Amino acid sequence: MAFGSQPLGGGGVHRPLADINVTPLVDVMLVLLIVFMVTAPMLASGLKVDLPQAKASQTVNPKDPIVVSVTGDGTVAIGTEKIAVESLGDALVKIVAGDNSRVIQIHADKAANYGLIVTVLDTLASNGLVHIALISDNKTHAAGDATAAK
Repeated sequence: MAFGSQPLGGGGVHRPLADINVTPLVDVMLVLLIVFMVTAPMLASGLKVDLPQAKASQTVNPKDPIVVSVTGDGTVAIGTEKIAVESLGDALVKIVAGDNSRVIQIHADKAANYGLIVTVLDTLASNGLVHIALISDNKTHAAGDATAAK
């Protein structure tokens, strides 16, 4: 019992015993610690699942992307059709026909003017076309070209 009484000397006067028993508190805290240690890794990483394979899968966006090319000499083209930068926004709005979820891939030459690329990006964004992908070559292919040029 946490509170009891003990006689003071021999006179029979009792004083309260004010010691708190912390053993149950420690037991509860250790059990909670173990529960949290076991459940925390499951909450952080999720469960491992072996996903099934599908043979007839569809892409999320089945529409072909629109390709905008910027060459080193400053030529801008949609697909293979050359176009002036000023009319790029209007031409793309006609192509997407209100479907602003279409992906627009930008293929820019290494030697292309950075300001021209930013102008193309700004034109796309100002016309509501925000699904933009900047396309690059993979590293192994680029490294092979550099050694072949030597």
